[in-house]
Amino acid sequence: MRFPGPRHLCLAALFLPFCTSCTHQNPQDLKEKTAHATAELKRDAKAVASGVREGWSQYKTVDLNTATKEQLMTLPNVSSAEAERIIAGRPYERPEELVSRHVLSKKEYDRISDLLKVKKAQ
Repeated sequence: MRFPGPRHLCLAALFLPFCTSCTHQNPQDLKEKTAHATAELKRDAKAVASGVREGWSQYKTVDLNTATKEQLMTLPNVSSAEAERIIAGRPYERPEELVSRHVLSKKEYDRISDLLKVKKAQ
């Protein structure tokens, strides 16, 4: 037996009040309630999308060779001491050197690796 997915359950929960009272309402009232529910869902979906965008842009990538201590500390869970160790270990050829030079543990590096870059000197 196949059970309905979350999307089907949400839709059923949304329209169940309308269906149980369909015989007691005129079509115009039903249209208005449906339009109101649709507008609420649209507003909620926009809020969720906005939250996702905010989460994506919350952290900016930083260059290990030029970032200030304050910029490094904007990375997730990077402490003052870790930022100072990163600065003391400069220059870097690749972000992975934070682990190979024992500046950060592998676990610490994995937390922030997607937010690190190293610009080559010109």
